[in-house]
Amino acid sequence: MTTTVADHHHDEVPKGITRWLFTTNHKDIGTLYLWFSFTMFLIGGAMALVIRAELFQPGLQVVDPHFYNQMVTVHALIMIFGAVMPGFVGFANWMIPMMIGAPDMALPRLNNWSFWLLPFATSLLILSLFVPGGGPAAGWTIYPPLSVQGGMGVDLTIFTIHILGMSSILGAINIIATIMNMRAPGMTLMKMPLFVWTWVITAFLLIAAMPVLAGAVTMLLTDRHFGTAFFDPAGGGDPVMFQHIFWFFGHPEVYILILPAFGIISQVIPTFARKPLFGYTSMVFAAAAIAFLSFIVWAHHMYTVGMPLSGELFFMYSTMLIAIPTGVKIFNWMATMWRGSMSFETPMLYAIATVALFTVGGLTGLMMAITPADFQYHDTYFIVAHFHYVIFCGSVLGMFAGVYYWLPKWTGHMYNETLGKWHFWLTIIAFNVTFFPQHFLGFAGMPRRIPDYALQFAEFNVVSSIGGFVLGYSQLILLVVVIKAIRGGKKASAEVWDNPEGLEWSVASPAPYHTFATAPEVR
Repeated sequence: MTTTVADHHHDEVPKGITRWLFTTNHKDIGTLYLWFSFTMFLIGGAMALVIRAELFQPGLQVVDPHFYNQMVTVHALIMIFGAVMPGFVGFANWMIPMMIGAPDMALPRLNNWSFWLLPFATSLLILSLFVPGGGPAAGWTIYPPLSVQGGMGVDLTIFTIHILGMSSILGAINIIATIMNMRAPGMTLMKMPLFVWTWVITAFLLIAAMPVLAGAVTMLLTDRHFGTAFFDPAGGGDPVMFQHIFWFFGHPEVYILILPAFGIISQVIPTFARKPLFGYTSMVFAAAAIAFLSFIVWAHHMYTVGMPLSGELFFMYSTMLIAIPTGVKIFNWMATMWRGSMSFETPMLYAIATVALFTVGGLTGLMMAITPADFQYHDTYFIVAHFHYVIFCGSVLGMFAGVYYWLPKWTGHMYNETLGKWHFWLTIIAFNVTFFPQHFLGFAGMPRRIPDYALQFAEFNVVSSIGGFVLGYSQLILLVVVIKAIRGGKKASAEVWDNPEGLEWSVASPAPYHTFATAPEVR
């Protein structure tokens, strides 16, 4: 009797560590990304707590200024490149094939490689804190001359950025290949779930923006070691050129960090409002418009460098323009909820909080878009407050919404709703206690990235630090929720959320299990 290839695969399902090291299964790789992201989130959060401990009162007490600057720098790099970006790639890996009816990602081996670049890269970044001269201390924007003068830690950081960029680009290529080539029959582009759409657009942004950052840090490397003078005025270079190149990457980057969250919110709100998403087509075009405009607003980060007035005017107007498609999204989400039969499970609470608090970040962004006003806000704590309202309340709360929303699908068990609600309320209250006072600190002129401050800033900093510690420790509840859901709990039904039209599970997909044995053709 002849045996088929499929028969052999049945005894070959990898177990233990080899399953995770060599897996080409999109669900396993999605899980790896999500756990990696959460680990980095906790490490980056610990660094934030070092910062808030130092700022709890005026004077230098907890860490020395150089280490403080390393914490500020590495906290940001780990949160952006280690927590938020890989987290969303984890969502993409898990959900996109199921949402478009594909058996797996288009390039499964590349998918494995994309993930395994990450732990090595972030290890280098964390190890940079322990080499002679310490880690990078030039802020997450690694501006010269500080980054040209730094020690070996800066070189490790440059290497880290290259590897992380490589991972992002490979992952983006894979996502585009999957969505363009592997949709189920009948799934046209304008029938795709919004989460899939936001990821197509994000993937194009990654491919366009990451090589720009690679170029900037390569020039930095040659300035440091090979005698070039790209950013050294003494050799005919210009440190402001670095800012232009960096922000030409950096502004699309913030939309890379936010668009997948917009996609998650656009899945969650219709489910719990129990009606279809309002204005689907306008949502797709708004996301595309945001991505396009993100490439022509970069110098609004640089109003104070001495640009010509015409340049400042151009960047002011184009920055204000980007508020329009963003506003379209906000109003469409509100219109989706309007007169829906809403229920307020944890994913919906997070989705609503994302819309409400991200809007605060958007409004402070509009304030900073106004050039003459920004001369006052620039490099103060107002920027820090704005950035965290956008990235934490947009990206991270969006991710939390997605985690609670899809955990039943990922684990086969319902999570603990009571713990989920505790996590939600502690996170939201602590976040606002931490970051809302920083707007006032910024208005009063407290500069960012400085380990000490004048006495008049003390009260708001005490409030901010207390909020920060509550916010940090609240995230351990999420760890408990996830582990409890993995280990057991109420079985998740086929229709997890009471949703008569089946709006979310638009493509029938099998329960989460390891698909090696069942689908040898996708190995």
